[in-house]
Amino acid sequence: MKQRLPLSFFQKLHDKSPAFAQKLSLTTCTSTIALNSMVIGLPLFGAGFGKIFAKSKRADKAVIDIAHHWIKVNNLLIDKVLPHKDWRISLPDDLNPNGNYLLICNHQSWVDTSIIQYVSADRLPLTRFFAKHELLYIPVVGQAFYLLDFPMMKRHSKEQIANNPALANRDLDEAKRACQLLLDKPFVLLNYLEGTRFSQDKHKKQQSPYRHLLKPKAGGFALALSSLGSKIDGILDMTVVYPDGVPEYTDLWQGKITRLGVDIRHLTMNDELLNALKDGKYDQDECVKNALFTWLDTVWQAKDERIDEMMATFK
Repeated sequence: MKQRLPLSFFQKLHDKSPAFAQKLSLTTCTSTIALNSMVIGLPLFGAGFGKIFAKSKRADKAVIDIAHHWIKVNNLLIDKVLPHKDWRISLPDDLNPNGNYLLICNHQSWVDTSIIQYVSADRLPLTRFFAKHELLYIPVVGQAFYLLDFPMMKRHSKEQIANNPALANRDLDEAKRACQLLLDKPFVLLNYLEGTRFSQDKHKKQQSPYRHLLKPKAGGFALALSSLGSKIDGILDMTVVYPDGVPEYTDLWQGKITRLGVDIRHLTMNDELLNALKDGKYDQDECVKNALFTWLDTVWQAKDERIDEMMATFK
């Protein structure tokens, strides 16, 4: 007979007084995260100074180690403070924390990224994603993204590009340069192919052919393959479901997300298409572009069905 573990203080409190427990969980988690961020701030910027100005590999590693510490504290809060979690997580057995991966995922909530950090711990390298250049001006967070080599991009509007067509190539060159900063270290580069968080209004507006997903966008994915293709060990597909409805970010730290499904699996692509994308032919060859959209459609149809299957297990 499986021995039942004793309930933690927070689990007992959530059973006895849910409303008060949620407030206490939120206060405990946010204050701990804030304090941890302040504590690591000085060593982070110190290591960052060594990385940028001394070009120190040791300092670069220290920056990454500090980020892992920050995530580890967050994950510890999830394990110790959040109660009664029925989180069903399926991962391949052969993931390598020192590998190089592209990761695609459906996108519903700001919670998604915290969940990716949680399930990746000790299984995958640090996850980066394309971030807006404007984030640099957010104290601590923006600078941390920069020091951790998140690809940060200046995106110009269609009107700006129409007035100055050279900006289109400048955006592309900057994105490639940003990706190439990852070439000397293990990485997971996350791409939310839908380009935005899912909502029923967006789904209806774009007349998406998928039940649970918006149409995938291929440009960023193709860019990552052309910039990093020679170093990529694999493409991963992550599917996240929230059986009780899409949560707000504060719902996570209040302990309201009691049910969650995560599935990560490897994706394969035929060698001809993969090599063409690595060679940067997405923008040069319509056949390559059409082949990628066909491949993404197949992946998205399978993901749509997987979401139904995952949701059904909770019923």
